[in-house]
Amino acid sequence: MKIDILAIGIHPDDVELSAIGTLLKHAATGKTFGLLDLSVGELGTRGTAEIRRAEAMDAARISGASFRVFSDIPDGLFTHTPEQWLKVVHFIRKYRPEIVLCNAPQDRHPDHGRAAKMVADACFYAGLEKIETLDDAGNQQAKWRPKAVYHYIQDQQLTPDFVVDITPYWEKKMETILAFRSQFFDPSNTTPNTPISGKEFLSFMEAKARVYGRPILAEYAEGFIVARTPGVENLFDLR
Repeated sequence: MKIDILAIGIHPDDVELSAIGTLLKHAATGKTFGLLDLSVGELGTRGTAEIRRAEAMDAARISGASFRVFSDIPDGLFTHTPEQWLKVVHFIRKYRPEIVLCNAPQDRHPDHGRAAKMVADACFYAGLEKIETLDDAGNQQAKWRPKAVYHYIQDQQLTPDFVVDITPYWEKKMETILAFRSQFFDPSNTTPNTPISGKEFLSFMEAKARVYGRPILAEYAEGFIVARTPGVENLFDLR
């Protein structure tokens, strides 16, 4: 299956928190997108690997993603080694995206920055003929390199290189986030609180989206950081 955009996160809910509005907007124009979670967030304080996997699939159904798949890269314990980034290369070659969205280059959670570097490097290696990976049937995969890699912004308020107006998709974005019932605000949940489990975190998410939307006079926006300087065809396409 070839898709237009592959959105990758080291943890389930990374994409929903930071980029799902952008994916929903592109899907509305006919573009296809898929989701890849490198881990199942098994080290998270709340929930279990099984719960988070089920919640992730619920979120994927809500968003209309073409698929959601999981790698077996360990949460928190991964290193930037060929053993790990070759797994990412496999998925890039399998789905042949034009664009890859991935974790923030730096963030409060150390996994995010490390995953960002690993995915960006994997996108480059996936285009090298002599890097060998196998498809699900055991056959050699053809090389493939995405045209662009964009890093979504997560907890830290990084300065975006561009923002995407997601105002019409805000409610659907929040619906996908709240599919992760074990992670976010639920007054009936008696497990330990975390920095993202309080009601104030959802308010923070809304405030951040409003801040990113302000420069383009949009109610809500998501911000991205580029891996390389992009080009534009027409100055009038810039908002």
